[in-house]
Amino acid sequence: MKGQERSRQKFRRLKEIWRRLRKNKPAMAGLFVLVILVFLAVFADAIADYDTVVIKQNGAMRLKPPSAEHWFGTDAFGRDIFARVVHGARISLTIGLVTTSVAVVIGGLIGAAVAYWGGWFDIIVMRLCDVMSCIPTMLMALAIVAALGPSMVNLLIAIICTNIPIYIRFIRSTVLTIVDQDYIEAARACGTGDFRIIRKHILVNVMGPIIVQATQSIAAMILTAAALSFLGMGVQPPQPEWGSMLSDSREYMRTSPYLMVFPGMAIVLAALSLNLFGDGLRDALDPRLKS
Repeated sequence: MKGQERSRQKFRRLKEIWRRLRKNKPAMAGLFVLVILVFLAVFADAIADYDTVVIKQNGAMRLKPPSAEHWFGTDAFGRDIFARVVHGARISLTIGLVTTSVAVVIGGLIGAAVAYWGGWFDIIVMRLCDVMSCIPTMLMALAIVAALGPSMVNLLIAIICTNIPIYIRFIRSTVLTIVDQDYIEAARACGTGDFRIIRKHILVNVMGPIIVQATQSIAAMILTAAALSFLGMGVQPPQPEWGSMLSDSREYMRTSPYLMVFPGMAIVLAALSLNLFGDGLRDALDPRLKS
């Protein structure tokens, strides 16, 4: 009975969050665009064949402007830009989701642990975060990729490493607000282990702010990945990635500006939709807002 009542309470809370979210028109617009991008990424192979349309070169069709046959035109190698943008959505969104998920898990566990135990462990970890925070995020990511070599895997490692200190700080500050609550003391008094308290009682109760922060961070991860690929330190050709597509089109920006417009618009729409949805989700999860 208690389990059923708990499930009903969760369902009512989710229903209330969805009601608040629906009233936020910018957030719903962002969610709509995000759903379209995810749909394109999931069904990219059904929309355009990867090998024949995205990778294979066709010299006879190079630098064709947008038309009924090629909606976004073709690039300098005769490849369809629309197909490359669609498959690029899969790569860019995957980078954003993977890097954010790993950074949240590692940063969340470390941040919750330092807030829970405190003492010298807290001092040492936070001073290390201070040192890493002194280095600009892009510069650190560039240094890591330069040391490991340009590739998608090394790009993921670089972005994750640069964002873990950010999540440690954020989750530590969030956990500090609840670590001295009565239910935490009651769990300690019952003999519950520290790791179980952190996992079952602390992280669960700060999941709302973490989800909001993660949603907004995906946009930053995508922008970072695009910037590194634009500099030639991320996803390597011929893989279609929005940043590398922008880099390849620089020399044609005056004669064929559409080569830069469509990948650039994809980056802007992805970042804007995630930020709008994250802002709306933050407002919907805030219990102080009654509407």
